[in-house]
Amino acid sequence: MSSVQIKKVSNKKELRTFIDFHYELYRGNEFDAPNLFTDEMHTLRKDKNAAFEFCEAEYFLAYRDGKVVGRIAAIINHRANERWETKSVRFGWVDFIDDIEVSKALFAAVEEWGREKGMEQIVGPLGFTDMDPEGMLIEGFDQLGTIATIYNYPYYPEHMKQLGGYEKDNDYVEFKLIVPKDGMPEKYKKVAELVMKRYNLHPMHPKRSQVFGKEQYGRKVLDVVNKSFGNLYGYSQMTERQIDEYLKMYFPMLDMDMLCLIEDWNLPNHDVIAVGISITNMTRALQKCRKGRLWPFGWWHCMRALKFHKAECLDLMLIGVLPEYQQKGVNALLFYDLIPWYQKFGFKWGETNVEMETNEKVQSQWQYLEHYQHKRRRCYKKSLTP
Repeated sequence: MSSVQIKKVSNKKELRTFIDFHYELYRGNEFDAPNLFTDEMHTLRKDKNAAFEFCEAEYFLAYRDGKVVGRIAAIINHRANERWETKSVRFGWVDFIDDIEVSKALFAAVEEWGREKGMEQIVGPLGFTDMDPEGMLIEGFDQLGTIATIYNYPYYPEHMKQLGGYEKDNDYVEFKLIVPKDGMPEKYKKVAELVMKRYNLHPMHPKRSQVFGKEQYGRKVLDVVNKSFGNLYGYSQMTERQIDEYLKMYFPMLDMDMLCLIEDWNLPNHDVIAVGISITNMTRALQKCRKGRLWPFGWWHCMRALKFHKAECLDLMLIGVLPEYQQKGVNALLFYDLIPWYQKFGFKWGETNVEMETNEKVQSQWQYLEHYQHKRRRCYKKSLTP
């Protein structure tokens, strides 16, 4: 008989325990980027996260001798399932001690719940939407994590091999980009100047008042993201409520100097056709927030990193280009504008976000910078036959 007991999270106190387990398991780890407790609580609460308009979820805790030894979330994104004609239950927020009995019990709980809901396969790690971190790290365990991705111990993928039935669904790769010490790569300069002249496209940085004011640049940014990512496998369009939520949660922390928009001046309203969002890497600052809390001193470390760019690294959160403008050199124009800011703030390198290993178009945009792949992460799948 197993010594592991699985308990479904049923109240706010147990949800706090669910969130806190990650901080306990990764205490002192120099590579993990712990999320803020308030952000995790907002994302996982069914009465707060706008994704629950089209998702349902349950959270499970694993106990042994009264002590928490693992956690996992089971999520069904009905909108994505309908869009991609699948019946998938997702697993996410998965953490466990290095004990196969624990991981087996956790995954069995998600599989059983998925079958009860009529699902035919389990996939993950995935969140509610693509705006949540996804993919289990399988290479690059000695590399600094980012707030947009998952860090996990090397034994996690070893457990996946032992669980039985789990196979690769998709791999994501990440790159480290070296910021030029001075000057602009000639290719970026040449392509950017050509793009501006030929297509009448121009970079701009909105003021904070324009992001939230009547100009609604924040909403324009997320509209571009929706349209440019719409055909990527597994993506589900953001609803109006989600857009409002992301504007409130994430845009106040953005540095407008590192938010570049590309406008088409051929259009009457100079419509935004591409966006590039980057921020100071927050990992070291977040590691100083005790259990993900901003108080008593975590707020200072986070503010110092964001306001004064106190980090050697920057995170390229996302780049979105409307489909009809792709393959026109717009990405080069984004970097032509942003690289001088990176140099001004003293960043030495940048971390890309996750990119599907087969997405050669995205990966080709780094070719004019010194770069190398330093991380790989995997989404797994398993058939849920009765």
